[in-house]
Amino acid sequence: MGLFTELKDSISRATDRLFSEQEPKRIGIYGPPNAGKTTLANRIARDWTGDAIGAESHVPHETRRARRKENVEIERDGKTVTIDIVDTPGVTTKVDYEEFTDEMDEEDAIRRSREATEGVAEAMHWLREDVDGVIYVLDSAEDPITQVNTMLIGIIESRDLPVLIFANKIDLEESSVKRIEDAFPQHKTVPLSAKEGDNMDEVYDSIAEYFG
Repeated sequence: MGLFTELKDSISRATDRLFSEQEPKRIGIYGPPNAGKTTLANRIARDWTGDAIGAESHVPHETRRARRKENVEIERDGKTVTIDIVDTPGVTTKVDYEEFTDEMDEEDAIRRSREATEGVAEAMHWLREDVDGVIYVLDSAEDPITQVNTMLIGIIESRDLPVLIFANKIDLEESSVKRIEDAFPQHKTVPLSAKEGDNMDEVYDSIAEYFG
């Protein structure tokens, strides 16, 4: 009996070493502009590494290049899940420079729109080639049934990637998590406020469950 126990423990230790030496899974944070993707990425990174990933802003397309935070170790139920977070630019079907002119002059607005268009292309490349799972962030105060959301969820499903839908901004009065659940009933929806830090325990439990 003692020999059997020692053999079992030895196998368990070897298995733990095998999985701990695997490269972290690359988890892309996707969604439309201003859904709170970078706010969420920063929340996760600060909670587990102490560092932020990028700047946050109310102006659309603040994130215009994919940014990666490596080796984010999330501890749940005595186990550690290690992931690389890829914060991607907001995806949209059209970027119009005029949507920025209230915040900046025309030259800067044109440059921002050009960079945002390039960022959309980069985000799509990551989705098709370089991510192992997806956190899809939606503004729960907005209608989730859009061309962009339907297209991106379809691409994610066609790649058979694990996906979590995060219904962000539940701190807003007009928030409706049920609207998102009804729009995409085939996927798990987790409510949260990345800005206020509400319901982050369920967020981390879900990340560990889906990507661990």
